[in-house]
Amino acid sequence: MELQSIKQRFGIIGNSPLLNRAIDIAAQVAGTDLSVLVLGESGVGKEFFPKIVHELSPRKHRNYVAINCGAIPEGTIDSELFGHEKGAFTDAREARKGYFEEADGGTIFLDEVAELPVSTQARLLRVLETGEFLKVGSSKVQKTNVRVVAATNVNIPEQIRMGKFREDLYYRLNAITIQVPSLKQRPEDIELLFRKFSTDISEKYHIPPLTLNDEARRVLLSYPWPGNIRELKNISEQITIIEKERPLSAEALQRSLPKTGTTNLPVLLGHGREAGGMSEREILYSVLFDMQKDIQQLKQAVSQFSPSPAPSYTILPSMSHAPAPSEAVEIINTPEVLSEDLSLGKGERLLIEKALEKNNGNRRKAAAELGISERTIYRKIKEYGISLEE
Repeated sequence: MELQSIKQRFGIIGNSPLLNRAIDIAAQVAGTDLSVLVLGESGVGKEFFPKIVHELSPRKHRNYVAINCGAIPEGTIDSELFGHEKGAFTDAREARKGYFEEADGGTIFLDEVAELPVSTQARLLRVLETGEFLKVGSSKVQKTNVRVVAATNVNIPEQIRMGKFREDLYYRLNAITIQVPSLKQRPEDIELLFRKFSTDISEKYHIPPLTLNDEARRVLLSYPWPGNIRELKNISEQITIIEKERPLSAEALQRSLPKTGTTNLPVLLGHGREAGGMSEREILYSVLFDMQKDIQQLKQAVSQFSPSPAPSYTILPSMSHAPAPSEAVEIINTPEVLSEDLSLGKGERLLIEKALEKNNGNRRKAAAELGISERTIYRKIKEYGISLEE
């Protein structure tokens, strides 16, 4: 199928050579049974490529099952993927099929595959190598014929070094790699996408179409778009509805764009965060850092009535690795009164307990407030032995 026909069929907009290359690889590999790993930042549209692979393959008349691995709690993910027998665990009142059984003969898309627990990764590796799996609570080996397409926005080699992802599974999944470009890698498509999203929303709500003057166009192209296409769509729709100017001025566009700037997190100089945005670890450190400042201000107020201790210097570690002697680090001047143990482990537990208390024990709401996945908060609750009782 021609490139333009594929774009029209799947609603893909853009003419970037990098985007065209990714689509071409997906189309070429569709006729094989090789596993595919789709890489790219959050919001770039990775979900289109498993559909291209499936719909252009001989499996197109069988099931296509898409799973967000980060949204399934660790305690139930094996059952969701591979099924379970009646009585396999407390709530297993009857046997059920898993997604790999449901997708037999078709394609299964594992989004956020790096979120899978290591134990589940071993089960997935067996399916990829032999096509065999065991239901939870069963000793009977079952076979499945499934094409696996996985996607992630994290650096898997880094996860392997940290012991969070199996190296053998990575090479099994990575038979074919599709790298989906970020929006800043395809600047020629930004205005095209903006016009498309704006036109769609103006037609839906019968609003005059939005146009850009030259200065507004320069502002649009100079913004880094960290949220990629998802962010561009939201902002273009918002501006089309709210702003009355036609054509849109640079000032009006600037009002709707988030203020960009560098983070105040203490990290190793020259070692910025990965392109996908802040990791869960960085988010937790950010909250801890704000808590530390609040505690400092409170104790400084109290210390006005007593002799002040001499200041000391505290080095907060990088999110990625401990600093080598030759690496520069930011040094934060903090009073000695901050003797609380703000280690990552205890800090994580405190944050999770507070979030659970605020949300009446609701793990989903607590995870959303902390900016982490539900599976991660489930794992942390078990790890720290946090009680959910009132």
